Order: sequence, then C-alpha cells, then structure tokens
Amino acid sequence: MKVFLVALLAGLTAGLLGALCGVGGGIVMVPVFTSLLGMGQKSAIATSLAVIVVTAVIASTNNALKGDLIDWKVVAFAAVGASVAAWFGADLMKALSNSQLTKIFAVTLILFGLLMLVKK
Repeated sequence: MKVFLVALLAGLTAGLLGALCGVGGGIVMVPVFTSLLGMGQKSAIATSLAVIVVTAVIASTNNALKGDLIDWKVVAFAAVGASVAAWFGADLMKALSNSQLTKIFAVTLILFGLLMLVKK
C-alpha cells in the first residue's frame, strides 16, 4: 500500500509541476522512485518516462483545446530531434551504471537550475 501511496503522491506532484513548469516530472519522480521506493536508477528513469507519456498527452490536449499556446512548428522539429536522441539515449542509459546515471541526473539538475536563476 505504501508503494501505491508514494507513487500516487509523486505522480500528483510531477503532474502539477510538469503542467506548470514544463519539467516533465522526472525531476520529481526519479528521486522519489529511487529514494522512497528503492528502485534502481535505470528502473526509475524508465518508469518515469512511461508516466511522462501519459501526463504529456493529457496536458498537451488541455493546452491545445484552450487556445494557441502550443507552437506546432517547434513541436514538429523538436520532436524529431528528441525522438532520435531518446532512442539512442535509452540504449546509452542501459549501458551506464546506476551510479553514473545518478551523477549525470544530479549535475544536469544543478546546471539547468543555475542557468534559470541567472538568466535575465
């Protein structure tokens, strides 16, 4: 039961932050899945990505129905690049250790957080 409650709360938090900030939810779910649910980094990443598919579809549908917030030209080009990178990135993720992935994740969060703080 604890697993389901933790997963539900992580999903609620990730969905809200994803919809508000566009962060995708992995920022919340991966740390929760690894630290509170005891998942390995690889499993946490893969599980988070599967959840993000659902949340992205729901939030994008809501945004599309309520106006012209989505720039579909940017979506088309970014989706091509992201799809190619995600395919090969999934293979790379499997080749790296959980420890390496944890460090990459932490450094990425710190760097992009700092960029956002200092951006004008």
